[in-house]
Amino acid sequence: MRTLLVSFLLLFSLPAFVTAQTRPNIIFILADDLGYGDLGINGQKLIKTPNIDRLAAEGVRFTQFYAGTSVCAPSRSSLMTGHHTGHTYIRGNKGVDPEGQQPLADSVVTMAEILKKAGYTTAAFGKWGLGPVGSEGDPNQQGFDRFYGYNCQSLAHRYYPNHLWDNSQKIVLAENENLLKTSQYGPDLIQQQALGFVKNNDPKKPFFLFLPYTLPHAELLVPNDSIFQYYKGKFAEKPYTGADYGPNANVGGYASQEYPRATFAAMVTRLDLYVGQLLATLKEKGLDQNTLIIFSSDNGPHREGGADPVFFNSGGGFRGFKRDLYEGGIREPMIARWSGTIKPGTQNEHVGAFWDLLPTFAELAGTKAPAGIDGISFVPALTGKGTQKKHAFLYWEFHEQGGKQAVRQGNWKAVRLNAAGNTTQPVELYDLAKDPAETTNLAAKHPAKATELGRLMTESHTPSALFPFGSAGR
Repeated sequence: MRTLLVSFLLLFSLPAFVTAQTRPNIIFILADDLGYGDLGINGQKLIKTPNIDRLAAEGVRFTQFYAGTSVCAPSRSSLMTGHHTGHTYIRGNKGVDPEGQQPLADSVVTMAEILKKAGYTTAAFGKWGLGPVGSEGDPNQQGFDRFYGYNCQSLAHRYYPNHLWDNSQKIVLAENENLLKTSQYGPDLIQQQALGFVKNNDPKKPFFLFLPYTLPHAELLVPNDSIFQYYKGKFAEKPYTGADYGPNANVGGYASQEYPRATFAAMVTRLDLYVGQLLATLKEKGLDQNTLIIFSSDNGPHREGGADPVFFNSGGGFRGFKRDLYEGGIREPMIARWSGTIKPGTQNEHVGAFWDLLPTFAELAGTKAPAGIDGISFVPALTGKGTQKKHAFLYWEFHEQGGKQAVRQGNWKAVRLNAAGNTTQPVELYDLAKDPAETTNLAAKHPAKATELGRLMTESHTPSALFPFGSAGR
């Protein structure tokens, strides 16, 4: 009787265009440090991304969508929990011994837990960074039935790691000989497991597949069989000297690279190749019609390991890079495809952020998001059906470099620097409608608006004992 009641309630809580039998599979692809302008669909001229561009051609491209913040762990925490970085549990890249990052608490409710309880099979393949194996932040403890990849962000700096994790099993990559040799390319191994999950999943159950790929995060390395051969010699190069593989290699370092520009381009194209392989597998298994695919990036483009985002216009004309709260550090590519539901080749200017994904996925799964989160569902913006609710404002904070805060309210954007311990610092004010590159500070011209957004920054930050503002951890 209870099972019938749950099924009845689930059926009548679904959006009008979804039934209990056709709830979509959900795939969320998260690139690592990919800039807004690194994709052809967003104006990239030097790097080929045909498969990701195809996603946009067959779906919708959101032009004003934002990451959780401008570095990995807190941005992912915002994604997983539905809270912005003034409220989310993890607010910085805080490492713990012997391997991993500060774990999400057991009390935190993640999107994976919500979808699993709604009947979805859940899996993640890629980089986690929200809690060591065996901790309360272990992906298996946060709603994922299966995890394969890098648990630790530091190890994920290396594309030829000495081990990966398959749930709680440590997979030693002997051919890489403890960072002495480069033979087994971590992202390829992860991709093989992800495609295997799609091929072998029970077709009677919907699935949630989280793909936090490591590409194109530094270091700059790609196998010789890559499209790298196409880019080699195409650009003027300045070799990068780093911490090479060998007896003294450190886990978190970046290898030297003779062709940093060609390699970066090849890494983006290899990421695109993975997307193409995924699309082909979905079609092969007859899943491409009832699968929602969303593609984005965790923060803006990096300048590490020899990367040159200025050369590639990786920021897409926006100001700033990774670790900035200007648009270039947090405005991300955002593409969604759901054949038969999302109108192909469309563009949407809805203003949203990572904390909106959890309530969106919950609605599509026919269940409810937790009370008190910061996110709002953008199902109407995805489907073109219904009235889309809008945020009163969006808020971000960043705990390194003296502490930073930012607020977007309508077309107004405010940024506060050196905010750690002094949240009364003056704000910079920009009109994104007229000045999307944030070149002209209007705070002196519009002092009342600057004061208002500064007040919103102060009110949006809830103190955290784990992450005192301005202290990201080690």
